[in-house]
Amino acid sequence: MGFRALLTTQVDKSLHHEVVELDDSRLPDGDVTIAVDYSSLNYKDGLILTGRGRLVKDYPHIGGIDLAGTVVESSSSKWSAGQRVLVTGFRVGEIWWGGYASKARVRSGWVCSVPNAISNRQAMAIGTAGFTAMLAIDMLEQTGLRPGQGPVLVTGAAGGVGSTAVHLLARLGYEVVASTGRAAERRDELVAYGASDVIERDSIADLPERPLLSERWAGVVDAVGGSTLSHVLAELKYGAGVAACGLAGGDKITGTVIPFLLRGNNLLGIDSVMRPVEGRQEVWERAANTMDLAMLDAMTTEIGLADLPAAGETILAGQVAGRWVVNVNR
Repeated sequence: MGFRALLTTQVDKSLHHEVVELDDSRLPDGDVTIAVDYSSLNYKDGLILTGRGRLVKDYPHIGGIDLAGTVVESSSSKWSAGQRVLVTGFRVGEIWWGGYASKARVRSGWVCSVPNAISNRQAMAIGTAGFTAMLAIDMLEQTGLRPGQGPVLVTGAAGGVGSTAVHLLARLGYEVVASTGRAAERRDELVAYGASDVIERDSIADLPERPLLSERWAGVVDAVGGSTLSHVLAELKYGAGVAACGLAGGDKITGTVIPFLLRGNNLLGIDSVMRPVEGRQEVWERAANTMDLAMLDAMTTEIGLADLPAAGETILAGQVAGRWVVNVNR
């Protein structure tokens, strides 16, 4: 038995990618073997494909932090052959061979069922990006966010997490303002996803002049970090929160504790990687049942394994629109 994969090797600190056929004996240890149908392309995948994030320590390697397919073999009582499943997080595709292959072997505690409402392809169109967006919204709601309280800002709205957050928030009844460095180019697309307004990234990218600015946002899903996060913290309404789930704009923030002390604001960290499996299924079910599946299909681009090296460069350059899924059998 064998499987098809995009194998990444390192020679003299340079990465080489090749679509190859490998024997099943090359699969890592694990108690669930999955015939993979689709993976996806995320920002972290771009870092891994280009080697810029130094996230992979051992080569040869198979990337792909997401995968969806069907169980073909399991020694775990939790899963049996024929079940449709997905895996995201747990450093799969980073320190563990991932979804850029037609077969994967993983640990049973990392696996979730594909919700009945969606196909395996749609599960990967949601992927880590959509799972993260849904986690962020859930966390904001746990701290009191409700529709009708005012606009919810999504930064980095043209990216995978951002565009999915815009759509999910709008479907849940929120007024959504989308921020992106490509506002003119992406306005119509983001409005179609559900944004009520689209603003330029530069309008909120500078450090705030004062610890507190005029109250503006009922909540924020921030995929940018850096000075943008510093700025929006000063513009939160009383009791509002920011769900921080990205650092495309930098990993450092500058500010004071005043927004937390005088406005009761919250800075909420969103981790979709090592979050325990308990509760993951509920997040997936909510995301699947909230999405407009016709819209999800419309915002999805399909590529094959051989397209991935170039796609890694594309996503890091900020040129990926919507969600890209990887048909591993193409």
